[in-house]
Amino acid sequence: MKKGKLGYLIIASAIIWGAVLIGCAAILKGTQYKGDINLIIIGGIIFHFLFIWAPLGNQLLKKG
Repeated sequence: MKKGKLGYLIIASAIIWGAVLIGCAAILKGTQYKGDINLIIIGGIIFHFLFIWAPLGNQLLKKG
């Protein structure tokens, strides 16, 4: 795997989790909706694994 592609995946991971945390903060602002927060976090985890770490794992398996 090229070093540049790994860097883009790491940056994409940071952007995804930044968006997840901002979404959580927006919902929590003055409220207590635990179920809504769980949906956002679970969605972020699924998106993160499918679109960031699954391709990264494939690249590392091909390399090794």
